[in-house]
Amino acid sequence: MPRAKVSTVVLDAHDAQELADFYVRLLGYEVRREEPGWVLTGPADGDGVSLAFETEPEYVRPVWPTRLPGDQQMMLHLDVEVDDLEGETTRAVAEGAVLADYQPQDDVRVLFDPSGHPFCLWVETEE
Repeated sequence: MPRAKVSTVVLDAHDAQELADFYVRLLGYEVRREEPGWVLTGPADGDGVSLAFETEPEYVRPVWPTRLPGDQQMMLHLDVEVDDLEGETTRAVAEGAVLADYQPQDDVRVLFDPSGHPFCLWVETEE
């Protein structure tokens, strides 16, 4: 049986470089490859999922949570585990993220990146 694995998640944006720069700062990733309208980033140690960003001139920001029929729905979101939820939330906002108005859980912070993609910062909690 052939082996398959997800190696890269690609996010569309109005400006691939701007969004790549945000995630490089947020995650400590490095740029691995660039082409006009496309940037590949990943962890410096090579261990983990790469993120790529593609310029899409007709990109429409998603709405989360969806409010009305016909809203552009989010198609995915990234979960980012952190040690210090409040500190990393503050840092993410300083880097250009926007804190969502609706926060469904105490151990998770929902934010939007500069292109409007939702992502979650979360911290391991003891049960």
